[in-house]
Amino acid sequence: SLAQRHFAQKRFRCAAPPQPPPRLAMLSRSFLLNMLSRGVARAPLRPGKHLRMASSWGPDWQLQDETICLHGGWAPDAQTGARAPPVYRTTPYQFDSTEHAANLFGLKELGYIYSRLNNPTQDILEKRMALLEGAPELGGLAVASGTSAIFYAVTNLAQAGDNIVAAAQLYGGTYTQFSEILPKLGIEVRFVDVNDPANFGNAVDDKTRAFFCETCSNPALEIADLDAISAQAKDAGLPLIVDDTFSTPALCKPLEHGADVIITSLTKWAGGHGTGLGGIVIDGAKFDWSSGKHPLFTEPDDSYGGLRWGMDLPEPLSPLAYILKLRTGGLRNIGACISPDNAWIILQGVETLHSRMDRHCSNSMDVATFLKDHPKVDWVRYPGLPEDKMFELQKKYLNGKGGPLVTFGVKGGRPSGEKFINSLKLFSHVANVGDAKSLAIHPASTTHSQMTDEQQRAAGCPPEMVRLSVGTEHPTDILKDLEQALGQV
Repeated sequence: SLAQRHFAQKRFRCAAPPQPPPRLAMLSRSFLLNMLSRGVARAPLRPGKHLRMASSWGPDWQLQDETICLHGGWAPDAQTGARAPPVYRTTPYQFDSTEHAANLFGLKELGYIYSRLNNPTQDILEKRMALLEGAPELGGLAVASGTSAIFYAVTNLAQAGDNIVAAAQLYGGTYTQFSEILPKLGIEVRFVDVNDPANFGNAVDDKTRAFFCETCSNPALEIADLDAISAQAKDAGLPLIVDDTFSTPALCKPLEHGADVIITSLTKWAGGHGTGLGGIVIDGAKFDWSSGKHPLFTEPDDSYGGLRWGMDLPEPLSPLAYILKLRTGGLRNIGACISPDNAWIILQGVETLHSRMDRHCSNSMDVATFLKDHPKVDWVRYPGLPEDKMFELQKKYLNGKGGPLVTFGVKGGRPSGEKFINSLKLFSHVANVGDAKSLAIHPASTTHSQMTDEQQRAAGCPPEMVRLSVGTEHPTDILKDLEQALGQV
């Protein structure tokens, strides 16, 4: 279809989609060719079986991001005419015969086998998010949560004895995963101050496998200079992994600033309504995994028939070595898969991503402006304020819109902050961000409570901080709630 041709051209960034290898069945690696069937090689698909055949619908021009949010990865169903993506609530897929089952497992035929590996609803979500980030359409892998996406992203390239260099300014759950869980698996994480990109390069040794940072840190709101950090990564021959949960592709596309892998908690602004849990890893498909700096890609993988992921894949697939290894290794064998229902719920949110982010950001600016002049507020952090230290970087990395989050300190310290939280009427006191509804929390006693006081301050989370995830309500109502709650302090 025209839509297929558009997406193929976009994801491979060339005049026409690449041709599949002449004999796909030559690669007898379980599930690998199933991935080929999703975008590179459609000829072997059996009409009406297991994988939807696309209809003839589709524009023949390059679509803008707001349009991809609605149409990416899906065309009207050729069999039923269904216009909206359905939810495929199934675990297994029916085999026609023992021969058919054997062919699917041996990859002589292509189709779905089991929903831990992939699911048609999940497939749409993966394609849509990958396209929004400017990655190949096959570059996405949706998983159960943002934290599982982070774990998979790191363990896909690092093993016992290796290390990664990460920004110290991180979400509390990520920090704990890096400081407590990965070291028990033999993977060291070296924390550095994200505000000096040279710190990343200075921490590298011959066992370093990647750099990691957040586009805009949670909750410190420190914006990473991705161009400078990616330059350090390239000098070291290493990939840069970026968590862009707080920016989303509506505000920033890290791949355009040198990132190689993107992590997003789809639970937050991408889904946008606090109703579905999920995460995604997106492979930019530009990093060379055959350089020798990543043994997991150049040494035989015994779990996959001795395949060397960075060296043995055919040309159409070799740029996607990272994400293919992750799907057929980490996801298949550890199994933190996204449910079809959560994938479908998140797709509903993605459709309105850009309009929601514009409202989140404009409301956040109103909130920050109100708070900075309030007599009971000690300090305010919002990158969109001209006096904020991140103001210049937000012009580059948040599209000049400031972002959807505000943090501040109430005069009187932690007791006053707790009193403020308990006095809110419109804001919801929950452990989440990125909902269309306004949310508030005291991070030091909740989301970052597993960290020591010293670690909290290093992460930009002092004890008096209040974090506001500003929603899309009318700004007058948001400000009224803040005014009355501060009046109780």
